[in-house]
Amino acid sequence: MNLKELLKVADKIVFAQTGQHLDDLEEAVLRGTLQHETYKQIAKDFDCSESNVRNTGSKLWQIFSEELGEDISKSNFRSAMERLQNSILFNFAQNVSGSLNICGESRHPPDIPDPISLQENLSNFKSFETPHQDLSEMPDLGGFYGRIYELETLKTWIIKEQCRLIAITGISGIGKTALGVQLVQQIKDEFEFVIWCNFDPSRTLAEFQTNLISFFSQSQQRDLSVSVPKALTLIKYLQQYRCLVVLDNIHNLFRSGDLAGKYQPQYEDYQTFFKQIKELSHQSCLLLMGWEQPRIVTEVKSKNSVIHSLQLTGLNLKAAQEILNDYGLTKIDKIETIVKRYQGNPLWLKSIANVLEELGESATKVLLNDPLFLPEEVKESLSQQCDRLSELEKQVMSLLVAENHPVSLVKLLENSKIISADLLNALQSLFRRSLIEKQENYYIILPIIKQYIASLNDL
Repeated sequence: MNLKELLKVADKIVFAQTGQHLDDLEEAVLRGTLQHETYKQIAKDFDCSESNVRNTGSKLWQIFSEELGEDISKSNFRSAMERLQNSILFNFAQNVSGSLNICGESRHPPDIPDPISLQENLSNFKSFETPHQDLSEMPDLGGFYGRIYELETLKTWIIKEQCRLIAITGISGIGKTALGVQLVQQIKDEFEFVIWCNFDPSRTLAEFQTNLISFFSQSQQRDLSVSVPKALTLIKYLQQYRCLVVLDNIHNLFRSGDLAGKYQPQYEDYQTFFKQIKELSHQSCLLLMGWEQPRIVTEVKSKNSVIHSLQLTGLNLKAAQEILNDYGLTKIDKIETIVKRYQGNPLWLKSIANVLEELGESATKVLLNDPLFLPEEVKESLSQQCDRLSELEKQVMSLLVAENHPVSLVKLLENSKIISADLLNALQSLFRRSLIEKQENYYIILPIIKQYIASLNDL
């Protein structure tokens, strides 16, 4: 059924329950829902408050739930309506279509079954989809700080633009998983299926796909009178249903000791899988998070692409202050200096907050006089990421550590024996790993990374 037909059937269901046709706002809510719009977008398009739209939607879902004997919500409304074409209710709607005045001039359609008899006829109808969520692997991280812009950007890409493949990347501790958790909590009801997977280094693509297919197929509740089809391929599920699949720690797919984004031999078939997600038409979204991302993501720069990448940077001063406040450090001196030193990285700030909480805020003065204090937790997180670097990247990092100011590509070439092609590839890889920054035509290593590497050289 097309949009017009879906709305027509929905109007008949509401009329059968309430004796009233859909008003303009109700139709706008249903139309926006069928087009995968958020309540906020519907409210903007209709020029009314979001709360009014939510209240109207809530009343409509209650009407459909009571009339059909199923839990109907914003996320599963479209799939439920589409399945009506083979149901008793759809046949009823077609039979009475000639006697109902769709334009709303008549409020008394003849011979419409009462809700009780309609409910009895639908008592065995089980083909409606309800939202299915497997978030057992999604961590509970507690407080969430800042990232309002990043959240809105991701929601726009996923809900409004319906992007198929999105990567969240950034240095260790920057808050990729925390952002992903917050995002899923806010948009999960927009999907029929939601699953969070932490990438297991022992999990092959075949095992990953089998687990997803098992989740999709076992979650379905179908009418016993309708034959159950054989298990679909994964892409068929993503095409037939609106699914959100989150894959965390994606960097485990890639080789250690090589440039960023190069697959380990046993995971090279993931490259074909990601290409399939990008190129084949479907209504689902695969969200990837990790220190590195597939090159198919980094190669796409078009604003209108179905693929997007979000590289996280540090928190702003206000969000960083909230972290310290949560540790009881409300009157800490030179907060701006501390946040700048540790680049607004949530993990690094929490590590510093732990030190100050245990040793007292008087330790702040000592901490600020230190060239750059590195708590053990910070060293461990940096070690995990820096140990993955290729020998070529390590050479370039050493060159950057030796510089006290941002350095140009020309000077890097002059100061090293690395050929230009290798140097460019190494710089690109380090930038993708969020270990260096580019300021116009100059490159700089992050201070805390510089201190960490310098400490290794002193061993």
